Amino acid sequence: MMLRRALSTVALTIAVAGSALAGGTPAAADPDPGPELHSFVAAFGYSITRPDLDPPGANDWSCRPSARHPRPVVLVHGTWENRYNNFAQLSPALKRDGYCVFALNYGDTDDNLLSQPEFVKGNGDIRTSAKELAAFVDRVRAATGTAKVDIVGHSQGGMMPRQYLRFEGGAEEVATLVTLGATHHGTTLSGIGTFARTLGLLGFTPPILGRAAEQQVVGSDFLTTLNAGGDTVPGVSYVVIATRYDEVTTPYRSTFLTAGPGATVKNITLQDGCPIDLSDHLSMTYSWRAVGYVRRALDPAAPPAPCLPNAPVV
Repeated sequence: MMLRRALSTVALTIAVAGSALAGGTPAAADPDPGPELHSFVAAFGYSITRPDLDPPGANDWSCRPSARHPRPVVLVHGTWENRYNNFAQLSPALKRDGYCVFALNYGDTDDNLLSQPEFVKGNGDIRTSAKELAAFVDRVRAATGTAKVDIVGHSQGGMMPRQYLRFEGGAEEVATLVTLGATHHGTTLSGIGTFARTLGLLGFTPPILGRAAEQQVVGSDFLTTLNAGGDTVPGVSYVVIATRYDEVTTPYRSTFLTAGPGATVKNITLQDGCPIDLSDHLSMTYSWRAVGYVRRALDPAAPPAPCLPNAPVV
């Protein structure tokens, strides 16, 4: 079952890639940013030949926060994703709400097989990626004249900012961290990661999958160090969004955080009160219910999260 699930994911990725490459246009001819899309599969395919697209609504460096939304929002994509395919729906939604929205690509290395396609980001050592995020946030703060930002991250993009908060000075620069399916306590990849560790194969994963993949498996040295001082840092509010159908961050409750001194944590499961949302790991950033929870995390006066259907990718 585990192998079949993994192979299904690979097959889907190859199919989407082949379709996009067959109909894609050269990156040089593309507008910047890309169009608003409402599914991960569509956005993934669109970005294959356009790896550095901004999601719509993001990276307007002339934007100045309003009194209603005084902090810019920084979007952080997940492993083997990029800023466009992760946020082609969420970014324009937040922009329409009146936020200054920014998004970076990070972890773009050439030291593993999966890093060779240019559209695949988030492969590199998470400690280095946290430094990239720190530099990007500094640029955002300087451009907008704000002391702090809010961060919204998916998968590794939700967990990696905690490295920034704890070890790169981010605790003084971030008010709220919102995470979706984040690998806060590692993942078994539905048992695949644990199986690889049992067989002693994890040491061989960086040349194939990238350093970040190894670092996100349950019990990794990286996660042991990150979580040794507790899940949170003082002064930051955390909102953690999970889906019961997450096949990457497994078990799905491993994404939940426990508040330490001076911090607040709200843990949310998309299906609580809404069984028709079938979001899995890849589709959850395209769930309007998840978008609603993000809006409420950034602004408690935002409307309640709606209950609308959303299909899984796998």
